[in-house]
Amino acid sequence: MRKNKILKLFYKIPTIKTERLVLRGLREEDSSDMYEYAGELPVTEFLLWSPHESEKFTRSYLKSIEARYRLGDFFDWAVTLSDSGKMIGTCGFTSIDFKNNSAEIGYVINPKYHGMGYGFEAARRIVDFGFSELELHRIEAKFMQGNERSLRVMQKLGMEFEGYKKDLMLVKGEYKTIGSCGLLRDDYMLKKEKENKDQQA
Repeated sequence: MRKNKILKLFYKIPTIKTERLVLRGLREEDSSDMYEYAGELPVTEFLLWSPHESEKFTRSYLKSIEARYRLGDFFDWAVTLSDSGKMIGTCGFTSIDFKNNSAEIGYVINPKYHGMGYGFEAARRIVDFGFSELELHRIEAKFMQGNERSLRVMQKLGMEFEGYKKDLMLVKGEYKTIGSCGLLRDDYMLKKEKENKDQQA
């Protein structure tokens, strides 16, 4: 899909549903739910950003995101529970490389909801959206060394671990070794086709 079509699509980010989740655009009124986890130091241990200092800061951040949606240059969804509407995290593309038709996926889930498969459920749907709707050739994900939880999600998605780059990034004053995983559209589609056949058998 061409760049202008993708930007137009995210101008009004589409709502996507899974079995237990609704993925929709982030809103200013999500500030309380987001701050519940974004204000906690352990949550940001393996992330590029620091804990939010207050709910007021979170609200201001979300307001800026609403403006970026209007520009069509923000590709992240709010992850919400379909039964209650509670926002429990975010999932989406941290960047899209239009020249090479690829994207990087990222996700954050409130620790209160870890171990329930929500992160995988959201990420799997976004990967499918990327390949099926955006017609991406490649989707990759990066993680800081030591973040085994994130690596497991990537591998469960069918991504191949491609190795570490030592001290690749300076994060919060410390150099971090970064691992990466990748998945190609053709490989994903073959796996999806096989799964569909197995379900019909």
